[in-house]
Amino acid sequence: MEIKAAVARAPQAPLSLETLQLEPPRAGEVLVRLVATGICHTDIVMRDQHLPTPQPVVLGHEGAGIVEQVGSGVTKVAVGDHVVMTYNSCGHCASCDKGQASYCHDFFPRNFLGTRADGSSGLSQAGKMIYGNIFGQSSFASHSLCHERNVVKVPRSAPLELLGPLACGVQTGAGAVLNSLRVAPGDSLAVFGTGSVGLSAIMAGVVAGATTIIAVDRNRQRLELALELGASHAFVADSPGVVEQICQAAGGSGVDHALDTTGLAPVIQQAVAVLAPRGTCGILGASDPSSTLELNLSHMMSAGRSLRGIVEGDSLPDHFIPSLIRLYEGGRFPFDRLVTYYEFEQINQAIDDAEHGRVVKPIVRFPSP
Repeated sequence: MEIKAAVARAPQAPLSLETLQLEPPRAGEVLVRLVATGICHTDIVMRDQHLPTPQPVVLGHEGAGIVEQVGSGVTKVAVGDHVVMTYNSCGHCASCDKGQASYCHDFFPRNFLGTRADGSSGLSQAGKMIYGNIFGQSSFASHSLCHERNVVKVPRSAPLELLGPLACGVQTGAGAVLNSLRVAPGDSLAVFGTGSVGLSAIMAGVVAGATTIIAVDRNRQRLELALELGASHAFVADSPGVVEQICQAAGGSGVDHALDTTGLAPVIQQAVAVLAPRGTCGILGASDPSSTLELNLSHMMSAGRSLRGIVEGDSLPDHFIPSLIRLYEGGRFPFDRLVTYYEFEQINQAIDDAEHGRVVKPIVRFPSP
């Protein structure tokens, strides 16, 4: 079938809106008509070749839409179901077998390299392959081929055009708090970086019952939003004495939990520095593969502090995404406040606004058929 898609053909260049050909779903695949898709910082990283994602490629990995066709063997969803599309995984490695698919041993090729496991792509133009299958979906397009493993059925009562970011950025931040760190009532939490991931973590901290929730960023407007969403304190990241201020806000000895969403070594060092004894820092931001981190070993060992990486919020999407929807519908997780909508033809403006911090979470909407 012919579809409309936004194709990345060069680093730091606008995506081009083009007509492509899309194969029918193979065994285990699902054809989805997109209603909307979120734009994530990782899409920009792939576009600009900071990760080895081949071009020309259709990016996009926070898709939401309606199932139009299923391949043989698919039983999880049926035609007409409302779904969001999340990260892809193999389903049979040691991590997947233990219910930890976000640490799939094949995670990188199945999400970033633009082909199915056999090296093929469902996308083409005039007989030439266009790379697709990004996060098992490539949702910057009117239609997407995804996989039974990475499609999540959602209630028809939920606003489908809003739900895409739950599949990556929002579940990453919220899951880090609720699943990975298991923040408990009365705990303290510091979040470094208040984009969509960080603000989702702050909202999840409220859900978890944390009593001290500290937002840290350079963007004062984002800090104001963080306070509105439940942060108890907000500090400008590069202000003098910010580490001491954060520790004092948490009672003097530091915070129980810290999260870095920036992927920047100096910020991670700050996040570790504010940990109380036995505190844990989780790192969520994508880092330059060549970057390194220096830590004071005595500071880490002598008080039992921990540092760990977190991918996709340790989420089991089939369970966690519906739970976030229920929290939203109950008024306890207002992630809609992060969203700015654009039409599909405005996708380059949406990306530019995200890059320059003019919006928190852009979502592009597709025209009805």
